[in-house]
Amino acid sequence: MKAASISDIKQELNNIEPAKLLELCLRLAKYKKDNKELLNYLLFEAHDEQAYISNVKTEIVEAFKEINQSNLYFAKKSLRKILRNTAKHIRYTASKQAEVELLLYFCETLKHSAIPIKNSAVLNNLYQFQLKKIAKLIATLHEDLQYDYLKQLDKLV
Repeated sequence: MKAASISDIKQELNNIEPAKLLELCLRLAKYKKDNKELLNYLLFEAHDEQAYISNVKTEIVEAFKEINQSNLYFAKKSLRKILRNTAKHIRYTASKQAEVELLLYFCETLKHSAIPIKNSAVLNNLYQFQLKKIAKLIATLHEDLQYDYLKQLDKLV
């Protein structure tokens, strides 16, 4: 079965009555956790993006506290999981500024953690890739924001 294009779906949604649309949204949210989380963000948290970003930062800190540092392999797995969750939250916001802020916070938390990222090529590459990604994102922002974020990025390099 081939999925319809976004424009086709949009046209069809315009023709549906509100009660049926509500039923479709609830059904969509019921079957996948990501859909439910996105709907939760759009309905309850999108109006206050700064509060949402601070909640995500709190989640990042909590996840860093739970990292098993007995072995670099376990630390690497945990860091990738944290990064996946952060990327998921970034997708929900669809904001370049939020993406830069959250990735900077991730890198800052990683740098100040007790994880020896310089001892592992994989962890060092993960860290360096995030810094490159942040630098590219900063270039797309407004000049005032660029200055502030570049100062933070320079501290991490």
